[in-house]
Amino acid sequence: MARAAHPVPAPTPDAGTAPARPRGRRRLLVPLLVAVLLAQMAVAMVTTAVRQTPTIDEPVYVAAAAGYLHEHRVRLNPEHPPLGKLVVAAGVAVAGAHVDPSFTGTQEAAGRHLLYRSGNDPWRLMLWARLPVIALTLLFGLVVFAFTRDLAGPVPALAALALYALSPDVVAHGSLATLDVPAAGFLLTSVWLLWRARDRARRCLPLAGAALGAALATKMSTLPVVPVAAALAALSVCARRPRDVRRALLAAGVVTAVAVAVVWAAYLAVDPRLRWDPGATHVPVVHGLRGHLVRLLPFPEAYRDGMRIQFGMENRSWAGFLFGHRYTGARWYYLPAALLVKTPLGALVLWTAGALVLVVVRRLRPAAPYVLVPAAVLLVAAMAGSRDLGTRYAVFLPMSLAVAAGCVLAVRLRWAPVAVAALVAFVAVSSLRTFPYYLPYSNEAFGGPARTHLRLHDSNVDWGQDLGRLADRLHDRYAGERVWLVYKGSGVPAAYGIEARDPRRVPPAEVHGLLVVSDSAVAVAKGPLAVLLRTGRPVDEVGHSITLYRR
Repeated sequence: MARAAHPVPAPTPDAGTAPARPRGRRRLLVPLLVAVLLAQMAVAMVTTAVRQTPTIDEPVYVAAAAGYLHEHRVRLNPEHPPLGKLVVAAGVAVAGAHVDPSFTGTQEAAGRHLLYRSGNDPWRLMLWARLPVIALTLLFGLVVFAFTRDLAGPVPALAALALYALSPDVVAHGSLATLDVPAAGFLLTSVWLLWRARDRARRCLPLAGAALGAALATKMSTLPVVPVAAALAALSVCARRPRDVRRALLAAGVVTAVAVAVVWAAYLAVDPRLRWDPGATHVPVVHGLRGHLVRLLPFPEAYRDGMRIQFGMENRSWAGFLFGHRYTGARWYYLPAALLVKTPLGALVLWTAGALVLVVVRRLRPAAPYVLVPAAVLLVAAMAGSRDLGTRYAVFLPMSLAVAAGCVLAVRLRWAPVAVAALVAFVAVSSLRTFPYYLPYSNEAFGGPARTHLRLHDSNVDWGQDLGRLADRLHDRYAGERVWLVYKGSGVPAAYGIEARDPRRVPPAEVHGLLVVSDSAVAVAKGPLAVLLRTGRPVDEVGHSITLYRR
């Protein structure tokens, strides 16, 4: 990627400067290191994808993707726009998934039916569904590199890419057929293009709008960034023409209009006739300001009904779990607390230092609104939500703050290169130690992945991903034993050779033998299950997400 023609103004010699581009043979070193970092990330994600069974959300997305291919209409999973699932559909198409057109059930049931009752190999189908998301995650790594290079030079860009490629959260969710990483990556791409529009407005503003539209067409949770993106578009024009209000407003309008067009294009790609039957699913009535805002959205009716479904979910009370405390509802500080647990310690230090550098250093200050403000707006919006279910709702932070962290090397201080290298190495060691169990990662200050379940639950640690590993463990160590299972996930245990009964359906006195419980179920256990756990003895664990008890 070519560097922008109008980067951050060059510093004076005593203020420090970005390292010069390598010459001759050394010029090949940077692309070689980029390739190495992305290659190790690809190995980590593919290895993870091969070994994990479907997480809770994946079968729904895969079933919706298969529906797009065979029905050419939006029917399943209307609460999320179609673009991310169209990405998944590319893998589903290559896998040649068999679809039962006569099945009529809930979207959760449709996912299980597709994977386990339609003649498909669930391992093969899930791998192919995940591969397009893995490829997209790797491409977003190039965006992180290019954005940081535009701001600070190639060496800081390598540091930023290393933080991104080694992020356990990005690796964990980038290897799944889900929507969090694609939405965050499209958004980062839009912000990067808005920065480049400071010098190449005609070329970059439409592209920034397209990337923003891709984010909106993947997850509705990115909507709060639309006014921020419009303001940044205006700011990019004002950087060259400070008093040209008309061009600034035009820039904001172009970005917004293109984003809206991309959302429409995503729905038209699924169904050119835009058929939508709201009677096929429960769409709640949304009153007040929210209802008025939904009606004003310039998007297809299916999108607006999806927003209504999302608001209906926000009105529910969800079970939360934080630092051993079970609660109902949401805690505003949940995401910051969970991020402290789930982020490598070296990355936390570099994120903080990078944010300070962007704000304090004069020549980098123009980039601060682009790098920090969209991420801050999304974080505040996510903190206000009602679902304390995982740091995946803030997966945009490891992307944006990796860019900020790389800028630390743009400040000429003798200790900076050594300190950054040491902290990146610390992140690398921490990340590689958790391989291949990236989903339950927690940093060393909180005991590592083996102890994450004591502090967090759901997609932070146990999202149903280890059913296959459990089947292998039961076969290898506990063959012939009576098994009682409480599994929190979308997989079907019998499909993996697990024969077990649900202990919650019989009196506790009848439960003898091996009690196997997903750690997410342990975290919020109450009633008979809580009694069984208190009287059981832990004897084994699988994948840091499932605990085996002896009774």
